[in-house]
Amino acid sequence: SLHQLGRWWCSVMAVEQVAVLATFGAVWAVLSVGHNLADHVIGQTDRQAESKGAPSAAEVAEGVSPRRGWGACLGHVVQYHLVMAGLLALVWAVLPLGLSWTGLAAGLVVSAVTHAFFDRRWPVRWLLEHVGSKGFAELKAAGMNGMYLTDQALHQTALLVSALLITRL
Repeated sequence: SLHQLGRWWCSVMAVEQVAVLATFGAVWAVLSVGHNLADHVIGQTDRQAESKGAPSAAEVAEGVSPRRGWGACLGHVVQYHLVMAGLLALVWAVLPLGLSWTGLAAGLVVSAVTHAFFDRRWPVRWLLEHVGSKGFAELKAAGMNGMYLTDQALHQTALLVSALLITRL
């Protein structure tokens, strides 16, 4: 009957919705864990961390090329995303996730582009200065660092977008 067909369709849709939500949760968890591992443990060298945001505005004013530091930044972004891709592949191999290569590619591209942009540091400082938080950008006391905390918040926001793309494309 039409009523039974409608009930069946609603149950199919409910199962699909739960599968999508579970996939999103798994992908978000992998990206979050992967971010911490890749950004803080095995995804960048000390030299990359030191140099990826170079040069400072004062150095550019003194004539230093604004391109300085891009090599270190891109090296970190590649290492970082190899870790992320490896963790995603591992979880995809173990869990029955409905992922696509298109979604994975889109999510990782968004992550890579935004990660490289934020890690140049000047965009983070610019944002803080333009939302009225110049003091927070300068904060480096009592175990707090405004630039670092903002950088991490921006990375997590970009990873949320990446998780949505990976899940839905």
